[in-house]
Amino acid sequence: MADYSWQTIAIAGATGVLPTILWLVFWLRGARTAGKPKGLFILCYILGALMVFLVVPIQKFAFNFVGIGITGIIVFASIEELFKFLIINTVALKSNFATRAIDFPMFLISGALGFAALENVFFIIGPIADGLILTGFITGNIRFLGATLLHAMASGLFGVMLGLSFHRNWQFKPLYILAGFALAVLLHSTFNFFIISGDGRNTLQTLAFLWVVAILNILLFEKLKRMDKLTV
Repeated sequence: MADYSWQTIAIAGATGVLPTILWLVFWLRGARTAGKPKGLFILCYILGALMVFLVVPIQKFAFNFVGIGITGIIVFASIEELFKFLIINTVALKSNFATRAIDFPMFLISGALGFAALENVFFIIGPIADGLILTGFITGNIRFLGATLLHAMASGLFGVMLGLSFHRNWQFKPLYILAGFALAVLLHSTFNFFIISGDGRNTLQTLAFLWVVAILNILLFEKLKRMDKLTV
């Protein structure tokens, strides 16, 4: 019988949440966010997590129409990327604190890691409740290297496009938003497709692909930081 005691919830919470906090600290330090209110990044993280409760029912409803094939993978990824963007756009991207190009991917990454954190807990809590603590721990580590980084990088790409539009004329910004959304969905869908279709056989190749995207994102973040310096 599954054990959903507070100890189980605590272990699942720690295993699912702590890795996302490590990622958050890593990305924010690299972006030199000193001077920005830490509370706003924490708020983005929390609201991103809460989006899981909205996204999951919508995905379940969409499943009745699209199934789990390629179309379903794209639709599910689109739903997640859309709602992650909408909540962070509302509370942070339109705020007076989004004053640099690099701020856009950092706020979006904060929300994405919150989303990944609660998603991780839901994936991990089942095995732990069944007494398979080692399985839950391994699942958490795999998600740390894969799905958690995926959420951060998909939102990071979206944010890069918004950042690139920051110093450009307003009439071009809708195109950058659409391009950013398309890139986020493409990355998210591609990762999910290979994980699902490979049935675990090509996990290493998929993770390697994701880390290549992470390196590309780091280079793009540096470009945004250079753009910010040129416009100071």
